[in-house]
Amino acid sequence: MKAIVITTSGGPEVLKLQEVEDPQINDDEVLIKVEATALNRADTLQRKGSYPPPKGASPYLGLECSGTVISVGKHVSRWKVGDQVCALLSGGGYAEKVAVPAGHVLPVPPGVSLKDAAAFPEVACTVWSTAFMTSHLSAGETFLVHGGSSGIGTFAIQIAKCRGVRVFATAGSEEKLAFCKKLGADVCINYKTEDFVARVKEETGGKGVNVILDCVGAPYFQQNLDSLDFDGRLFIIGTQGGAKTELNIGSLFARRLTVQAAGLRSRSLENKAEIVSEVEKYVWPAITAGEVKPVIHKYFPLSEAAEAHQLMESSQHIGKIMLVP
Repeated sequence: MKAIVITTSGGPEVLKLQEVEDPQINDDEVLIKVEATALNRADTLQRKGSYPPPKGASPYLGLECSGTVISVGKHVSRWKVGDQVCALLSGGGYAEKVAVPAGHVLPVPPGVSLKDAAAFPEVACTVWSTAFMTSHLSAGETFLVHGGSSGIGTFAIQIAKCRGVRVFATAGSEEKLAFCKKLGADVCINYKTEDFVARVKEETGGKGVNVILDCVGAPYFQQNLDSLDFDGRLFIIGTQGGAKTELNIGSLFARRLTVQAAGLRSRSLENKAEIVSEVEKYVWPAITAGEVKPVIHKYFPLSEAAEAHQLMESSQHIGKIMLVP
């Protein structure tokens, strides 16, 4: 099969389409012929050599895909050859075929094309496992999502809105903020021209929000804590701005704050299967009902993965960037 290979650590130009061995499936895996895959920030870090795949994972990039099941392991009962699916991957999406544990596979939601379905697994599993399963974001609460126009952000705004949450989003341009508003964000903040803490306080009568989903890390850490209400929860899913900062532990006491952090890729197979199951149960109905839609900026042929990475690193996109073998 053909796959994108990281020929050496470096910039987007190191990504090359090459002929490689087909993946072999275990008894509890399915083999998917890939219809589409999507970029995630982690792909750019892996390309640079700073985010190696977990032990036993595919060496190739790609944390999600959609496609057709072409083979099933002998212990797999739910999926059969010909099923149209999408899946959460530990790697391997930037290829024509990928082997996936059966518990990490989802049906394509009714009303969503097979190609577009590749935009959902990583964002849905990330947002659901953090803001909802761990931080227990619930109806009537307030929620701040940083990077509102990203793949994660555009999904988080939609799923929070349809669950009765008041949503705040930050983004870096008026175009991106207008898009967040269109998706349903109640308060949109330009982090380049506004102090998001002051704006959050102003919009909440001085209280702050209940939950924050943050991909920036260190530079926002204290500001995030300052933006939380009593019993507020900060969930950190990325460190795009850096990972080291100082914490005055006393600042957590007065308002009983909780700081949480997690990745998705490094979790156990069992934990990921549990998340996928919850996503199918709670998120898929919202997609089927049309309350949550795929937000796709652009499709590239798989052979143009380097150009797709350049676009992601320019941050000029809104929503997901896709690759099609």
